[in-house]
Amino acid sequence: MAVRRFPHLRVLRTKSFHSSANLKALSALALPKAEQISANWKGTSATGGSTKNFIGGEFVESQSNEWIDVHDPSSQTFLTRVPQTTESEFEDAVDAASQAYKTWSRTSVVSRQRFVLELQHLIRQNADAIANSIVLEQGKTIADAHGDLLRGLQVVETAAGITSTLLGDKIEVSKDMDTEVRKVPLGVCASIAPFNFPAMIPLWTIPMAAVTGNTLILKPSERDPGAAMMIAELCQRAGLPAGVLNIIHGGVPTVNSICDHPAIKAISFVGGDRAGKHIYERGTQNGKRVQANLGAKNHAILMPDANKNLAINSIVGAAFGAAGQRCMAISVAVIVGDTSAWLPGLVERAQLLQVNGGFEKGADLGPLISPGAKGRVTDLITSAEADGGKIILDGRNFKAPESYPYGNFVGPTIIEGDTSMKCYQTEIFGPVLVVLQADTLDDAIEIINNNRYGNGAAIFTQSGATARRFETEVNVGQVGINVSIPVPLPMFAWSGNKGSVLGDIGFYGKSGINFYTQNKTTTSLWRAEDAVGNRAAVDMPTHS
Repeated sequence: MAVRRFPHLRVLRTKSFHSSANLKALSALALPKAEQISANWKGTSATGGSTKNFIGGEFVESQSNEWIDVHDPSSQTFLTRVPQTTESEFEDAVDAASQAYKTWSRTSVVSRQRFVLELQHLIRQNADAIANSIVLEQGKTIADAHGDLLRGLQVVETAAGITSTLLGDKIEVSKDMDTEVRKVPLGVCASIAPFNFPAMIPLWTIPMAAVTGNTLILKPSERDPGAAMMIAELCQRAGLPAGVLNIIHGGVPTVNSICDHPAIKAISFVGGDRAGKHIYERGTQNGKRVQANLGAKNHAILMPDANKNLAINSIVGAAFGAAGQRCMAISVAVIVGDTSAWLPGLVERAQLLQVNGGFEKGADLGPLISPGAKGRVTDLITSAEADGGKIILDGRNFKAPESYPYGNFVGPTIIEGDTSMKCYQTEIFGPVLVVLQADTLDDAIEIINNNRYGNGAAIFTQSGATARRFETEVNVGQVGINVSIPVPLPMFAWSGNKGSVLGDIGFYGKSGINFYTQNKTTTSLWRAEDAVGNRAAVDMPTHS
């Protein structure tokens, strides 16, 4: 899941916000949602106020003089400003987490389970509000925003099984001698979340860290922090003690503080290559445990015998949903055999997709996160022709809907070419599908295995033998057979590989429990004959 770079911070020299007249740039559908968020939630604003830090159980106005503006990607309307958290505020957050750890780590596992049970209930009750925030700040359609939240909620619900999944091991290794292994918490942990899943990724980390007895410092993306702030308030309502969860904001300085602070024991990161490699290297050099999910280039093989309707619908949905801003988006279709059997259908279905503001009825995909992201995507599309590719469906000059003349929209784009193209080698993170041709299944698998990324891949076929060969031979972590986005549910674990991941412990599931715990082994000897109250021996000892 990719974040290309941290944006430059802009210093605001006054505390004035955009006028109410400027807020009318929000669509008629979006404005009441923004007003409700500002009125009903403590930590965030969608009508020009500031986003707060959450430290020690309090929503705190930052004293920073550096702020980052957040805009609605559909209209460029100013929504909120996010602080570059100051050094003293960051230290306050770490201190609050450290103090809370002393008691939270000793809280019974049943009490920690009770928190996540209550949290999942509150998330369901407030799902519409959180989804509205995602649409406003990130640009997703309302249906996709609910999906973002739902996939995070599934981790919350799975974390409720902690009373079983945290069970240790014990065995009598010798007469009257036992060895026991327990999973104990690490301490203060940190989570750095990306812009493309503002609810799901915080919910990958908050429940897993909390139920295992850790405290957490969360840094949401500075581009769309609202969902995380709302989730923090729900955690508070669910009974999470002050200091167990703290939220701070910012760009590179905050990230570096997380990597360097000696009290932070582990870092969970989801984002792009550049930031992920920096965090992994800097964090591990400072002795921290780091899990990092980086970039991706996910392929789908289309076999001649595939169910054509299922395959085309699946590929189009996986390539262009969320405007392609998913780390598990299908961005490459590898057609085995004649491409002319598939290209017209792919183009036809892609052209039927509605590109619009996220609150609009029938919208299939919304805008990209920022004008910079739009420029980057269109530049990569343009590079295809210079690299010998052919743009079959061109979304660069997509005419924005009348209500959203300033939106960061790029239409669905399909490019035919080969693996030498820059737009193939690079994670585009936009609504672009690159189509390659392969003569055989083995050739198609070789293309995938030669790619540096390894999040996932899919095949569409009606042959069990073909599917088995693909599953066995392909070198990616998450495999789909007639399933375009094979992300495992939280009872399993995220399993990307190759250049898509750094660190050896995955997200959520059993891996998530392992990431947030360390083993403690106790060997004890209690001789049965030393028990008080045994009958006294009166025979002459023989020492035999």
